[in-house]
Amino acid sequence: MLWLEILFTIPILGSIVFYLACIWFTLQFFSAVQSNQPSSEDPVTILVPICGLDEGAFENWSSLCTQDYPTYEVLFGVADETDPAVPVLNQLKAIYPDRVRVFAGLPPRGINFKDSTLSYLLEQTKSETLIFADSDIRVAPDYIQTVTAPLDRADVVTCGYIAHHPQFFTSAIASLGRCCDFIPSALIAQFLDRGLNFAIGVTIATRKSTLANFGGLHLNRIGSDYNLGKRAAQAGYTVELSHLILESDTGQESIRDLFQRELRWSRTIRFNRGKIYYTMIFCYGTVLCLPLLFVSDFATWAIALTGLVYGLRFLQAAIAARQMQAPNLLRWLWALPFRDGLSFVIWAIGGFGREAYWRGRRLRIEGDGIIQQIDS
Repeated sequence: MLWLEILFTIPILGSIVFYLACIWFTLQFFSAVQSNQPSSEDPVTILVPICGLDEGAFENWSSLCTQDYPTYEVLFGVADETDPAVPVLNQLKAIYPDRVRVFAGLPPRGINFKDSTLSYLLEQTKSETLIFADSDIRVAPDYIQTVTAPLDRADVVTCGYIAHHPQFFTSAIASLGRCCDFIPSALIAQFLDRGLNFAIGVTIATRKSTLANFGGLHLNRIGSDYNLGKRAAQAGYTVELSHLILESDTGQESIRDLFQRELRWSRTIRFNRGKIYYTMIFCYGTVLCLPLLFVSDFATWAIALTGLVYGLRFLQAAIAARQMQAPNLLRWLWALPFRDGLSFVIWAIGGFGREAYWRGRRLRIEGDGIIQQIDS
């Protein structure tokens, strides 16, 4: 069984390096000072694609309309004019008539309905400075100023997001994945790639001319936000990750919904990053320690290695939560082994296959991320 012990030990040792790197880059990134004072306060347009009515939607959307910023507008777009979100958006427009514009009944121009809706909104923008924002975030009054300030030195600015105060198990599981894995991994990738080569769809700030220069929106691509940052970097533009960690709580969603969403993300990364995707085997030391214990017949050295890996993993997760100002997430650290196990399963399944589920639609991924809808 020696070969099995070696087989498991190598990626486990790699995971120790990974956890240490996560700690280092997380501390380094969040301890650095990042200026939130732009040299100018140019007019800004926030573009928000809407599909359905999420929990806390009115409060989320209102937060975009109450910004401490001199000149801005918020454009909401809905593909289906009978969408339950439309009455709420009209209510919001009545409260903020000089700030909010609502566009409903926007027939899809491509398979990616989100970017299709954004393409309509982009045609209506009055500002050079743009912020693409997801509909399920709730922001502070300094949101616009914070995410646009880096545009003085960067061409694209993007943000991470977690639930800072999750109340339900699935919300906590989703947040642990984003806080303890995704954002630290993004910081490591930023170092290895000598710059950020992707964007996160929850918030992307850029200028209209910059967007046009690297190809604009793609209406038939999976993970188009991720790919948008990739194309910007390939065109020589700078993508920067903001220190701002946005609030996004998935509430009482089911494990099944969480699984399908993260599997879609996993395949998105695979199609955008290629073979690098498979090096993520070094991110799952806590999972791989379990079979190692069995194949080594619970040898003392394997037990010691497992203790080291778990101790380091919990330390890394605690540091990430504190650095991202999510102390309430610490009370969910007991669920970290389940989170790691789920992440490993999603990564393994995401390593093959071409199908993804997105808001009730079954899609097939082709080439480097082009999608086609599969008839049910």
